[in-house]
Amino acid sequence: MTLGTMATDVEQRIDFDAMRKYRLQRARDQMEKYDLGALVCFDNDNIRYITSTNLHEWTRGKYFRWCVLPRGGDPVLFEVGTAAIVKRKLAPWLKPENIRPSMPWHRGANVNALNVELARNAVCEIKSILEENKVADLPVGVDETEMYFLDAMEYAGLKVANGYDAMFDARIVKSPEELQIIELSASLVDGVYAQVTEFVKPGVRENEVVALITGWLIEHGVDRISGINCVSGPRSNPHPHDFSDRMVRPGDLVFIDIMSHYLGYATCYYRTFAVTRSTQRQKNVYQRALDWLQASIEVVRPGITTADIAAQWPSAQELGYKDEKEAFALALGHGIGLSHHEKPWISRAYSMEYPVLIEEGMHFALETFYGEEDDGARIESQIIVTQDGHKIITQWPCEELMVLDPR
Repeated sequence: MTLGTMATDVEQRIDFDAMRKYRLQRARDQMEKYDLGALVCFDNDNIRYITSTNLHEWTRGKYFRWCVLPRGGDPVLFEVGTAAIVKRKLAPWLKPENIRPSMPWHRGANVNALNVELARNAVCEIKSILEENKVADLPVGVDETEMYFLDAMEYAGLKVANGYDAMFDARIVKSPEELQIIELSASLVDGVYAQVTEFVKPGVRENEVVALITGWLIEHGVDRISGINCVSGPRSNPHPHDFSDRMVRPGDLVFIDIMSHYLGYATCYYRTFAVTRSTQRQKNVYQRALDWLQASIEVVRPGITTADIAAQWPSAQELGYKDEKEAFALALGHGIGLSHHEKPWISRAYSMEYPVLIEEGMHFALETFYGEEDDGARIESQIIVTQDGHKIITQWPCEELMVLDPR
């Protein structure tokens, strides 16, 4: 049962300590599976998964912070400047001596010689951790990197392996605590859709809708917005996957996707609305997308594969496109956790040939689209795979096309 968003002394809510231990053990298990001596992570979500620490979005995509998890050892966090001092006080699950200040490099923003020196210094510290844990002779799984770091790893005599596979395999099955947070995250989007249905009317621009959603979610505790799509009227087919300053007009279809993160855990949650009125064609377009979505949800249970889900969806030709590459992401499934996109990936483009087993504890979104002329409809549900089936956690109604601001 998912309870409130705050900690309290009168109810047992999310057991964060259990979640930290689960995530760390999952990462350790994958090191054994992939025969890695360590994981070195620069991706913010992987750092959070291993160390249960975070620093906000200005650090994403930069080489400012990283963590090292040596096989058989404890995680070591390299944090930005005085943030390392703060973490020593606020993250007691990490050893204080394992929270160290980083000295970042800036890709091509510094002179070449300085970046080379800074990357080599970082790798020297990493190598000392590996040597201390007697794993320096094993491959090092690195999740994302660039040329300065790769050159420094080679200079230090360390072998680099793909760490993203190990991390995404670790993250594919969620703990009960993770699933609680994921459902809370989805419930916040339920709430903001209530605001959206009161706000969207003729004269409102797509970017204003995005601004409303962003503000409401931040006010209610989300810590990150990956993106928000808002698409209206003739922009709705073909799907542009964005938002603009277009003004909503009477008779438009409007679809919205909300990708926000609460306590790190993401959503991906489309709904489609009609504004002031709906035509029979719009209802038919919506119903076709809904039928495909419902068919794919109905088959979800442990023991099936991603191919069984993708088989419920239309081919590219049925959608009016020449091939699966051109139609990619119009009928799609993808795992969601700390990252907006995780394993498993589900698509007719590859799931038939490369099926993945569906397991209890997985969480993913299923999304479908159909369009005719100037009308396109997009609907999406988030699914938790349960012991004997599935649970839909996105609760805003979608059983029929909802009309906003009716006249």
